[in-house]
Amino acid sequence: MKAIMVMFDSLNRHMLPSYGCDWVQAPNFQRLAQRTVQFNRSYVCSMPCMPARRDLHTGRPNFLHRSWGPLEPFDNSVPEMLRKNGVYTHLASDHYHYWEDGGATYHGRYSTWEFFRGQEGDPWRGQLADPQLPENLHPRQAGNDRSTRQDWINRAVMPQESDMPQAQTMSAGLDFIRRNHTADNWFLQIETFDPHEPYFSLEKHKKTYADHYKNYKGRNWDWPMYAPSTGQAPEEVEHLRYECASLVAMCDSQLGKIIDMMDELDLWKDTMLIVWTDHGFLLGEHECLGKVWAPFYEEVAHTPFFVWDPRAPTAAGTQREALVQPSIDLGPTLLDYFGLPLAPGMLGKPLRDAIASDTPVREAGMFGAHGGVVNVTDGRYVYMRAAATPAENQPLFNYTLMTTLHQGMYPVEGLQNIQLHPPFTFTKGCSLMQIPVRTVFRHPDTQRNMLFDVLEDPKQEHPLDNPEIESRMSGLLWQLMKECDAPVEQYQRIGFEMPEK
Repeated sequence: MKAIMVMFDSLNRHMLPSYGCDWVQAPNFQRLAQRTVQFNRSYVCSMPCMPARRDLHTGRPNFLHRSWGPLEPFDNSVPEMLRKNGVYTHLASDHYHYWEDGGATYHGRYSTWEFFRGQEGDPWRGQLADPQLPENLHPRQAGNDRSTRQDWINRAVMPQESDMPQAQTMSAGLDFIRRNHTADNWFLQIETFDPHEPYFSLEKHKKTYADHYKNYKGRNWDWPMYAPSTGQAPEEVEHLRYECASLVAMCDSQLGKIIDMMDELDLWKDTMLIVWTDHGFLLGEHECLGKVWAPFYEEVAHTPFFVWDPRAPTAAGTQREALVQPSIDLGPTLLDYFGLPLAPGMLGKPLRDAIASDTPVREAGMFGAHGGVVNVTDGRYVYMRAAATPAENQPLFNYTLMTTLHQGMYPVEGLQNIQLHPPFTFTKGCSLMQIPVRTVFRHPDTQRNMLFDVLEDPKQEHPLDNPEIESRMSGLLWQLMKECDAPVEQYQRIGFEMPEK
């Protein structure tokens, strides 16, 4: 058995033709939908980047216990479990967060790995002189902070598509497939940071939208901030959508090479193909740009997801309505595919039967970010449960044995009042540091509970006032929190009754 996972970052479901988009050109994603199973009710779990990847490795939600950080010593890692049971695992990626302090324990779980530099503000090219900046540049990208300055330095050495990290990542994955396609028992993860912002693409990628670029008179801008869109000129927000679509065009072109190789080497007969993303992105919807700071609306939480399972050949080109959460379900799915048992404590579900016959996977799924609104969906309704006292958003703790955060070590001041917390059910007897955290989310709609019917109101423009449905969704959320052994203060923080121990 062989498996290939192609993972994009921040790929918007609502910008793909097979999910109903009528203006973005993505013919290879359309080909993909015709060759695989397309899931229509795919939702995120832990947000954003590295929390989603911890979900992928461990097969369980982690956002209620900890924010962004590395794998923990007690975590079960699916790539490592595969490796230890005779399945060769390889990671090819340009996702630079893997090589920061807050992600440095993930890549070592694979048999081998390779990394390609230069995405976003990756501290790659050393240069003291100021970079050359385009004319009429939006202040957001004027190189006034480390990341934006470094981004322009990195871009300057990528004049051709072959110089760009995504192209190098995909080429490495294709090389692995070609050299190893006759072997058995391997898993390949091809993971690119694109189409995550900034939306750096070349003129060849923008040609599909030539009329827009010809007529656009606004500022040069392809890196949205995480903030309200209302302060920006409408034509500039629209321009961001076209910049994103142009980068999607590059992703589509590179994906086509994977599909072509599947055809050329006849891999469909014995190789699983998974294509997914960790989350979407707001580009003016709900008057927002970005993610995480605002509620996890459908544009962010409802994701594209495609799977080909050679054990279900008649499923090609079909769509599925089962409620799935790829970040926690794919680990168990891979273990099942390679004939291995799930690790104790995994809450994700193998998707074999859902792929083959749309067998239901779960009644409801929970999602969110550490310290934020806790969300639940049953596939029709989405319920967003905010902090009971939003201005304080307390009590709140990180539970960890790894004292690193996003891009550095945990501040010493934050470690001066830690306590030792007894083991959770999934920590293999390990007590954890309980570190106080203060986080307040800025968007006003993160300060209140909201309920939506996303079948009748897919753009989530009309919150429901229905106590009966809200009570049922609250009960589903409470049960999911209990199943993952959520810290007791998380119940208190969002105004839930705490479960009995």
